[in-house]
Amino acid sequence: MRFVKIVLAAAAWLPLASASYAALGGAPGAGATPKSLLRSTAPASSSSSVAAYTVRESRDADGVTIREYVLPTNVVFAVTWQGPVRPDMVALLGSYFPNAVAAGTGRARGTGPLIERNGDFHIESAGRAGDFFGKAVLPHLVPVNVRADDLQ
Repeated sequence: MRFVKIVLAAAAWLPLASASYAALGGAPGAGATPKSLLRSTAPASSSSSVAAYTVRESRDADGVTIREYVLPTNVVFAVTWQGPVRPDMVALLGSYFPNAVAAGTGRARGTGPLIERNGDFHIESAGRAGDFFGKAVLPHLVPVNVRADDLQ
């Protein structure tokens, strides 16, 4: 009986709908939802016609807006989120999720925003009930002439 309760509790924490966004460092989400937006951005000083990155925006089943910043090589170099709850961070961060967990282990729970910047992975996550926001960036993949701080 106890096992059944544990399984039911774990199932309650799983996302109800599959994510339409990609993991950080991977290819962008394959299934674009009807509320998705796609736009390209080139550096201001660029004279070439190739965009520095593309922004894919979608809204998940919980009302969280997810933005994927995608390189022309089809790799997500940054993700941002904003909404009433935190998104599925395991799906959003992919193989970088342990980095986010490690960043939060040295802090007392509930003591403010999570901000961690190391050479390979940057994450900023903050909010309160009903209003969560954040971003995760792979600095070594950020295009030249693009400031990671400007990504929203």
